Amino acid sequence: MELPRTKKEEFYFGLMMCTGMVVFMTFYNLTTKDLWRTMSVPGILLQLVMGFVAAFTVESFIVGPLAKKIAFCLRFARSNKVLGIVTLSFFMVTGMVILMSLFGMGMSAIFADGLAGESFVESYLKTISINYIFALPLQLIIVGPVVRSIFVKMTRDGSALVGS
Repeated sequence: MELPRTKKEEFYFGLMMCTGMVVFMTFYNLTTKDLWRTMSVPGILLQLVMGFVAAFTVESFIVGPLAKKIAFCLRFARSNKVLGIVTLSFFMVTGMVILMSLFGMGMSAIFADGLAGESFVESYLKTISINYIFALPLQLIIVGPVVRSIFVKMTRDGSALVGS
């Protein structure tokens, strides 16, 4: 298991991780909100692009730095690489779900029926819970390992990210 060591590696790793999570989470949310029949392909593509921009920004400037600070102040996360990655993933997913659920609710308000008769707080808590139960296993079992595997192949000999 490999973690990014430089700012450039962090940038590429973040791009890869956000891409994977945004694609899966967008389609998951379209399914849970039953928007497949009502949204056009350009609308779905717009949501993917807007979701990626929002997720990458939030991950890079808010959640990522905060999650790293919290995760690596824990002794066990610093001393054991696997526990460190799992702990960091837990805090990343938690922060991203809390913030990106607001983004998703905004997209639902624009592209669908808004809160569907629920109060904002009720809708927000429901959105967080349905996103979290999907995002955490997705990150730990599918996207995280796949991205780390690709990342290791890209950085193993150092040539893929050298330059510029």
